[in-house]
Amino acid sequence: MLLSHLLQNLQVLEAQGSTDIEIGQIRFDSRAVQPGDVFVAVKGAVVDGHQFIDIAIKNGAVAVIAEEIPSGFIIHYSSFIIVKDSAEALGQLASNYYGNPSEEMALVGITGTNGKTTTATLLWQLFTALGYKCGLIGTVENRVGEQVIPSTHTTPDAVRLHELLRQMVDAGCSQVFMEISSHAVHQRRIAGATFSGGVFTNLTHDHLDYHKTFAEYRDAKKKFFDDLPKTAFALTNADDKNGLVMLQNTRANKQTYGLKAPADFKAKIIENSLEGLHLELDGAQIHARMIGEFNAYNLTAAYGVATLLSRLSKSQRLGKSEILTALSNLSGAEGRFDYLNHPTKPGCIGIVDYAHTPDALEKVLETIAKLKKRSSRIITVTGAGGDRDKTKRPIMAQVCARLSDQLILTSDNPRTEDPAAILKDMEAGLDAAGLKKTLTIQDREQAIKTAIRLAGPNDVILVAGKGHEKYQEIQGVKHPFDDKEMLFRMMNDE
Repeated sequence: MLLSHLLQNLQVLEAQGSTDIEIGQIRFDSRAVQPGDVFVAVKGAVVDGHQFIDIAIKNGAVAVIAEEIPSGFIIHYSSFIIVKDSAEALGQLASNYYGNPSEEMALVGITGTNGKTTTATLLWQLFTALGYKCGLIGTVENRVGEQVIPSTHTTPDAVRLHELLRQMVDAGCSQVFMEISSHAVHQRRIAGATFSGGVFTNLTHDHLDYHKTFAEYRDAKKKFFDDLPKTAFALTNADDKNGLVMLQNTRANKQTYGLKAPADFKAKIIENSLEGLHLELDGAQIHARMIGEFNAYNLTAAYGVATLLSRLSKSQRLGKSEILTALSNLSGAEGRFDYLNHPTKPGCIGIVDYAHTPDALEKVLETIAKLKKRSSRIITVTGAGGDRDKTKRPIMAQVCARLSDQLILTSDNPRTEDPAAILKDMEAGLDAAGLKKTLTIQDREQAIKTAIRLAGPNDVILVAGKGHEKYQEIQGVKHPFDDKEMLFRMMNDE
């Protein structure tokens, strides 16, 4: 492919050298460059790609796209293209390279602190059940139709994203549902993608290790909506205090959903039990297999998206009853309120959930409190990830102690941090009453085993923080560890 073709729709400030040259691959890691590639020098959070332009050229880059030419650098053999924002340019280059796949599908992005994975998964399940071939890009997995592709990030890098989208188009996917993290928006990982719609779930305390302030975190989410085209829809949670903020500057068709405030797509919980949800949704009643108020929001968002996508389509209209019938049979995402019945302790259940923020833990525990029997105890096992926002650790412990009868603090993914230090940060949030009901057991397997031993008939064990993850990351090494499998095995071994 010619460099001149890759540069379409890019704002080029300066070009030195020929653009009529053949390009092999797009690279933003100088170590991966091979002869004939174009190297894009991106200024990352930790490393500035401009420092490695010389290495990229030595490795055979025939063109370099950057925001500036390094001081004292002498251009010999490569073409240089200067752009305002090389991260933004990387996304547009990747889109051009793969034939602008997002323009050949209905691409919907879901962003927010909690609920992204469940909402995206519900939408994939819903449209698959309605007979469409769909794509899914998210935290747990990527899917091209029924084909599962392992996921390493909530949102992949720009080159991988457009490669995946092309794969999905070629496989016949007409809709793609994609989780969008605040990191991805800030780092321009979704640049070059054309969205048909965006969804906002909620906004609570998270990722302040990266964004530094809550305002910066909120504005990263908001930018996704600011950048939506006027042909798209922007669907926001009317019950979240930041919901309408997301719509302030968007050109997209503004829509809302909720359970409490006036909204375009309104739901009401008629009954909420361990057997599922009975909802009144858009004036009709449905029974859903999912549990909890937070899932009522996720289901309502999915219904809103399905309705709005149907309105956008000239040839594929979906009826209200058709959508609601399919919605009632959905099961949600792995590791989100997954529960198991104890085989020998009547009424005792174990729940595995990905909740790893104060708000998510509060919602899960409040849901359990509403559904459990009056005499039942809640035993919570949780920890906090290393190399992430430290300020939420004491708040997480405080929330869990307040809403649990027994709290067991344990290791999550310590990454490069000392697990004991992370647990100390969590313990700092506990008062005397909280400490009295808390055990600290660093080994996660022993913590889960202890929780099961402490549980009696009708008690509820919540194992929170890792959800769908099949590993525990310690000092850069991912060790096999599956909370649900561990819970199941230990319950059956008792």
